[in-house]
Amino acid sequence: MVTIGMNYFVIPGKETVFEDACANVIETMSGIDGHEESSLYRQVGEGEPVYLISSRWVEEQAFEDFIASDAFKKVTNWGKLNILRGRPTHTTYKHD
Repeated sequence: MVTIGMNYFVIPGKETVFEDACANVIETMSGIDGHEESSLYRQVGEGEPVYLISSRWVEEQAFEDFIASDAFKKVTNWGKLNILRGRPTHTTYKHD
């Protein structure tokens, strides 16, 4: 099992649009083979909006297949053009 931490830096004022889009993506992910659970978290306090999606997968390859999909690419291209301040970063946490 792996957990993927996906960090997103959102343009100020676009938080609600980002949160709604993430809710739709997380709902869609619930039907993907190898996906166990995902949650969206927002940084609290001062500063520009930063989000983390924590996503648990049966294996890393299932996540790799997901991010290689056309559906994922479509959402990320839209986000880059309209919502995000930069490229998201992903971190993989492997479990024994």
